[in-house]
Amino acid sequence: MTSKEKMSLLNPTARLAGILFLIIFFLGLSVEIFIRPEIIIPGDGAATINNIVDSELLFRVSLVSDLVRQMVIMLLALTLYKLLHSVNKNIASLMVIFALMSVAITMINELNHFAILLLSSRVDYMTVFDAGQLQNLVLFFLDLRAYGTFIPGIFSLWIFFLGYLVYKSGYLPRILGGLLMVGGICYPLQAILFLLFPQIDAMLLNSFAFFSELLFYVWLLIKGVHVEQRKNTLESI
Repeated sequence: MTSKEKMSLLNPTARLAGILFLIIFFLGLSVEIFIRPEIIIPGDGAATINNIVDSELLFRVSLVSDLVRQMVIMLLALTLYKLLHSVNKNIASLMVIFALMSVAITMINELNHFAILLLSSRVDYMTVFDAGQLQNLVLFFLDLRAYGTFIPGIFSLWIFFLGYLVYKSGYLPRILGGLLMVGGICYPLQAILFLLFPQIDAMLLNSFAFFSELLFYVWLLIKGVHVEQRKNTLESI
């Protein structure tokens, strides 16, 4: 493939990254805003069990959606590697490794939701545990899953590496790279603060990090990559 042909693939690749992010966003939104709050009632094991029994298929859909979302994140990381590896292949490789680690841990953490599903829908568990024990087990796995969501946050440092690549690229706005680097620090910082001090609400850090990502992917969708600037960057390397 010639250099010119490679350049012609840049904006389709950039826009593919934007589309993948939108898929991730809407999958997460549908589960965390519209499905799960109607089923999982924090602190109420009995109501949660009843809701899962009444809406088992919907709960299963939310679990599948979570797994699909992680698969799309894998594709996103590889797409970003294709877009930015020419800036610094080592940093781009680190970005992908950290992203894949985050995905792997998140998928393992989803086993806690499957445990809740089994406890709620399998009649044979009802004969082993009394109602109170069963409800406490469901609450335990809910808490365990909540804690588990912060472990991948440490590996969300891959967003920092992404920001570095964007900042150094010369063909994407440096302000976006700077925001991504700050956001890439916010995710691990929020995770560490929660694990050390669970009573502290650090959602502001999460909100800023998400906002920085959103701006970047909207830019990729609308503006794409400045091909001539990228060509000049590659020629200077």
